[in-house]
Amino acid sequence: MTHTAIPYEPTANPALLAKARAFRALHDSARQHGAPLVLPNAWDTASARLIEDAGAPAVATTSAGAAWGLGTADGDRLGRDRALELIARIAAAVRVPVTADIEGGYGDGPEEVAETVRGVLAAGAVGVNIEDATHGGTAPLRPAPEQAARLAAARRAADTAGVPLFLNARIDTYLTAAGPDEEARLKDTLERASVYVEAGADGIFVPGAVRPGTVRALAEGIAAPLNVMAGPGAPSVAELGALGVARVSVGAGIAQAAHALVREAAREILTAGTYATLAGGLEYGELNSLFGRG
Repeated sequence: MTHTAIPYEPTANPALLAKARAFRALHDSARQHGAPLVLPNAWDTASARLIEDAGAPAVATTSAGAAWGLGTADGDRLGRDRALELIARIAAAVRVPVTADIEGGYGDGPEEVAETVRGVLAAGAVGVNIEDATHGGTAPLRPAPEQAARLAAARRAADTAGVPLFLNARIDTYLTAAGPDEEARLKDTLERASVYVEAGADGIFVPGAVRPGTVRALAEGIAAPLNVMAGPGAPSVAELGALGVARVSVGAGIAQAAHALVREAAREILTAGTYATLAGGLEYGELNSLFGRG
């Protein structure tokens, strides 16, 4: 299954086309200069605006953070309609490109994944992550050919729409600890990456892989920009760039930190009756001005 790119012509939405091209250019620049594209992950319009205001050139969503914010557990439980509604709100709230975490594509078959991608484009996002993990299935990962068919359907949907959507194929071999050992895991990841790129993926996302030797082997063995998920204990962005990483995201990390603060502050008020946890919060006027812009 070999993907053949088609020329992207101007569509009825030139702003979307411009954002899609800009988002692709960010990946090209990252690979050329060895400085990873850094995407702090948002889960609602407030976090998206704050991330944009901090200087992010694009905003990535986190499915886990989005699900929790909407009162649902993560793991393909949010559903397509609710996910697309949130993506649309986030894309409308920021000026920079948005890439959406759509989990497994919110559908059992390739055409359903294609339908989700069409919805993502209609919502105003210009990139997606599609994972190969299964939730509640008999195996932790979909067979590579099955996932390739889903990615190819996503690619065709974007091509037909005339939008150069950045298709980031997530491989969950490390996150699910698939395989008997590190050697087998690396081999499986590289083989899957090759199949996914051939099917039309623009980038490969391998969450759970942060060991320098592993990261370097992935970057050298994958013929596409490598995205890793970082957090406490992981190499710095600069160190990851030196290892060949093109894109760094943090998944649900910021959402988890924010929720930890909520619980800590609530417990302090309810138990000690004091308010120290609230110190250092953003000023009311700053937040109101940020969210009140046109």
